[in-house]
Amino acid sequence: MKDNKVLKIIIKLVLTAAVLFVSYYIGLLTLLIGYSENINMVLVVGGALAIPLLFLPLIYVKKKKSVFKWWGIYALVLIIWFGIEWGIDAYNDSLIINTNPNINCYEYLPFKEDSKIVKLDKDASLLLEEKLPRVDGAAAVFPVYSAFVNAVYYPTTVTLGDGIFEYNNTVGGYRKLAEKETDIFFGAYPSEEQIEYATKNGTEFEFTEIGTEAFVFFVHKDNPIDNLTTEQIQDIYSGKITNWKDVGGADEEIVAFQRNEGSGSQSMLKRFMGDKEIMQAPSEQVNDLMSGIIDVVSQYKNKSSSMGFSFRYYLEGIIKNPDIKMISVDGNAPTVENIKNGTYPITTSLYAVTYKDNPNENVKLLLDWVLSEEGQEIIEKTGYVGVKVSQ
Repeated sequence: MKDNKVLKIIIKLVLTAAVLFVSYYIGLLTLLIGYSENINMVLVVGGALAIPLLFLPLIYVKKKKSVFKWWGIYALVLIIWFGIEWGIDAYNDSLIINTNPNINCYEYLPFKEDSKIVKLDKDASLLLEEKLPRVDGAAAVFPVYSAFVNAVYYPTTVTLGDGIFEYNNTVGGYRKLAEKETDIFFGAYPSEEQIEYATKNGTEFEFTEIGTEAFVFFVHKDNPIDNLTTEQIQDIYSGKITNWKDVGGADEEIVAFQRNEGSGSQSMLKRFMGDKEIMQAPSEQVNDLMSGIIDVVSQYKNKSSSMGFSFRYYLEGIIKNPDIKMISVDGNAPTVENIKNGTYPITTSLYAVTYKDNPNENVKLLLDWVLSEEGQEIIEKTGYVGVKVSQ
């Protein structure tokens, strides 16, 4: 009899050790997975690590039914816990909208009959067949430099992504230009960091102004605000003004979205802010794509509280989102007419950026043609304001 009791104790101890052993390694594995996948650590410990330990009462408790009752309570608590966490994650995910690409490049390709790019009525005065300048650019300018390629490059000699005709957007485009992997970048002025990176690579950027564009701010169409002053916008993006009621709107918090560092529009925002420091935005209010910042403003939660910025043609000519509206600044709307007459206060140059001492002589030929009547016609018909207005 005594031997049976000893045997039972030994069996219980062995089973306990086995459960603890399994629990330890399962817990260790789930902790490693949790850290690598950024999973909530409390849930990992409360779930996978604790599950093997639930078998311990079965070893020692005589009334097994009570164990199953406590298992049920534990499972219910875990389900509620996971439900709360899922709800919080779902709410946070709702702040970040899955967006479309910055631009559907295939709608604006050269040498295609159904392309949306501007095409000249006659053959261009310049035709390049050899030593083709490698061109790249920002999303907002893709239709422009695609039209240049269509007009000037010998047909069928280039395709998108072939090293000659590229689209790497502002961040990637300026990096490649700094590394002299492209010859011309079409877009907004680079950030200080992009210029510094070029200097580190022994590259000196040269800037040719080829057009003018408006930098615009927009809100959801249901927002009653139609106009803000320059100072009010700066105060919003510095964090000084945080509620729409302070600028004549509804009593709700302003959600001011931003772009990623190095993007053309974020660099433009910095120049617009001048000496005023831009507030640190939560990660869910920073979007890597220019189309993304438009989408989130149009879809963000209660919608009318959000605000964003972009370039006029990209917003009006490419994305055409019906749920947002551009606002006037200092009483002037961002129209082509107001850009031309100088009444809209926030404009920026559109540049063809090259690097000094480029050995390809065709780079200068292409730049001269872009500034010609033909090149400026493409710029204006696309929707920008040219530096030489066509008559």
